[in-house]
Amino acid sequence: MKPRQKRIALIVGGLASLAIAAGLALNALDSNIALYVTPSEVAAGKAPQGKAFRIGGLVKEGSVKRTDMTVRFVMTDMVKEIPVAYTGILPDLFRDGKGAVVQGRLGVDGVFAASEVLAKHDENYMPPEAAAALKQAQQGQNAPGAK
Repeated sequence: MKPRQKRIALIVGGLASLAIAAGLALNALDSNIALYVTPSEVAAGKAPQGKAFRIGGLVKEGSVKRTDMTVRFVMTDMVKEIPVAYTGILPDLFRDGKGAVVQGRLGVDGVFAASEVLAKHDENYMPPEAAAALKQAQQGQNAPGAK
């Protein structure tokens, strides 16, 4: 092989290696991304199908039911409600009427199977998306002609 052919082969090999590394990195990032949606968006069918995502809102008062290690509760944004099932240990700050974010997948039965539950850390904190969704939901309830 001539020196020019060796250089071209080296450049092509380097570009191929770079493309493979970039593809693997993008694939890893895509599999770890969890979109954030509200219960109203889930009810409207805007939730990702077959992918993990997060639902944020409030835990509906009186909806927490415990059976062994499985906890069933309802997430709400004051407009729509989504039933959630979670097996595991809940955070200490998880309570009725408090804000929470759950990550998991929506089942065909309409129950959100949570793999992770995050509770807000104090009464002043709420994820910006959840705060905006709650504010929008409350404005929708107060609008003329709303039930």
